[in-house]
Amino acid sequence: MGKSKKPRRQEPAAAAVVEAVDGGLAELIPDRDRVRAWTLLIDGAPQSHVDLDDPAYLSFEYQRRLGHVIDLVAPPGKPVQAVHLGGGALTLARYVAATRPRSTQQVVERDATLVQLVRRELPLDRNARIRVRSVDAREGLSKVPDGWADLVIADVFSGARTPAHLTSTEFLDEVRRALRPGGWYAANLADGPPLAHLRGQIATAAVRFPELALVADPTVLRGKRFGNAVLVAADHPLPIAELTRRAASDPHPGRVEHGRALTDFTGGATPVTDAAAVASPAPPASVFR
Repeated sequence: MGKSKKPRRQEPAAAAVVEAVDGGLAELIPDRDRVRAWTLLIDGAPQSHVDLDDPAYLSFEYQRRLGHVIDLVAPPGKPVQAVHLGGGALTLARYVAATRPRSTQQVVERDATLVQLVRRELPLDRNARIRVRSVDAREGLSKVPDGWADLVIADVFSGARTPAHLTSTEFLDEVRRALRPGGWYAANLADGPPLAHLRGQIATAAVRFPELALVADPTVLRGKRFGNAVLVAADHPLPIAELTRRAASDPHPGRVEHGRALTDFTGGATPVTDAAAVASPAPPASVFR
């Protein structure tokens, strides 16, 4: 008989960490299959997954799609200047630091207690150039110098909903101001049937950016279930073919919509302004079961 392979986890399983943070009850759950990997939940809703031994590993479907954007925003390995609105366990900031060393990053995470928990339990690489501000996302964005960012990523949820003031044309005006010419904007959006929020966000981005693409599970785009979609926007043509190839090769393949098909998908939705903005819909309880 041949020798059996030892499982990757060879040390005693770590214990979960449970603490109250500003946004609710935070849980750090150890990954049974990866030695120093953890999942962050807030009030039972999964927020982030981090592998301290392999920060380039992205477990969550939507984070993999944002990882594709990070990979395509500049030539491989080239340092970038990135702004992350919403920090969670700092998964995407760690990914940028691992795949694009010497990048300079600003993370805006309102929950200061969560930031302290993450820094203590999931420490950052000391060489990573990551600054974290514990303020509201839009307030933090307003502090970014004009034209500073190569990439702005919005992944902000409060009670599993994106706050209303981060869904408007006025918010995107701040994003455009912070981006350099040729910069990229990417947003994690969550919605379910009838997809009114998602359609409205596409219409909103379309009046501020000339080039858009949407990456999502086909069942989400068909309005069959609640889920995440990644919206990508820029002032220059996007690498649609490569983004499509990468999304299609994911463990859960995604579909990319752009151009006329994406315009048709909006179904006549109108842009959202501060005066009419509402938070994204709450996910059904069944999503996290």
